[in-house]
Amino acid sequence: MILQSGARVAVAGAGAFGSAAALILSRLGFVVTVFDPAPPGENASGVAAGMLAPAAEAVFDKISRGHLPVLRRARERWAPFAADLGITLDRGGVAIEGEAGFLDEVEAALVEAGAGFTRTQAGLFSDEDWRLDARQALATLREAAIKAGAMFDGRGAAAFSDGRVTLEDGEVQPFDALVVATGGGGRDLAPELAALTPIKGQILRLETPMAGGPVLRGKGVYIAPGPRPAVGATMEAGRDDRDPDPAVVEPLRIAAERLRPELAGAAAVIEVGVRASTSDGLPLVGESRAPGVILAAGARRNGWLLAPLVADMVAAYLTGADPGEDAAAFDPQRFEG
Repeated sequence: MILQSGARVAVAGAGAFGSAAALILSRLGFVVTVFDPAPPGENASGVAAGMLAPAAEAVFDKISRGHLPVLRRARERWAPFAADLGITLDRGGVAIEGEAGFLDEVEAALVEAGAGFTRTQAGLFSDEDWRLDARQALATLREAAIKAGAMFDGRGAAAFSDGRVTLEDGEVQPFDALVVATGGGGRDLAPELAALTPIKGQILRLETPMAGGPVLRGKGVYIAPGPRPAVGATMEAGRDDRDPDPAVVEPLRIAAERLRPELAGAAAVIEVGVRASTSDGLPLVGESRAPGVILAAGARRNGWLLAPLVADMVAAYLTGADPGEDAAAFDPQRFEG
């Protein structure tokens, strides 16, 4: 697919993938409209802890164990992307604490993944992982995309065919292409989305501030410090509801208090997001079998980490440029047959 500057592009989904793609495409001269019925920030990208964490993902999410090189490439793309937008990156790394047996297992996984780390008096430390303020970054992306000419529409895209997007209220609008960045939703927009499994994720936002520093990882939990520390996160495969479930998140609280006893009794709010994943943990990025559709979906836990890289790839597919060395790994048709 090769579109010229001035072509009309619809983006379904205003999360990290959709908003980053809208910004880059608008800057290239495309006429972009982003469709998403959720209020700004009320999606998985807004709920997320904002991890840009190749080392932790390659260690604590076994499905991602072999993906460290691509996750590192995605993180490095963040340095110029964030600098251009004024997004602050916390490069404090990750500190891993726990019992000796747990630390031995994590150390072996770090070695297997090829991640850099050091032994410390308290446990293990890696400087490979960064993070950002997810809600603030999402708002910044939206503002920058609007400044570049993108429009945001609070309706959902229901279908695309013959150069027309049908919206959820029945209105039909002409577009030259559709970028599907709906996370786990929008299954009717492209056949390849059948490869995705929804994953409900719940985190606790504590009302007790924690001084800045590295993200803490323990057995079954992480704590991202700050004014409202994030304690997470559940991975409930097959669930796409957004109902808070105190019983499910209680083990997170217990594990967090084991790491930091001073958090005992802290008031907390449960935040819920629904993500989606492929069976290999990598997203679907590229041309769909549905004519005129480009996919950018299925980020699993790495929506923020992968966002600039995926947005660049979307732009490459729409302009006929080289999508880069990760094109085959992200190929939307890799699960067919």
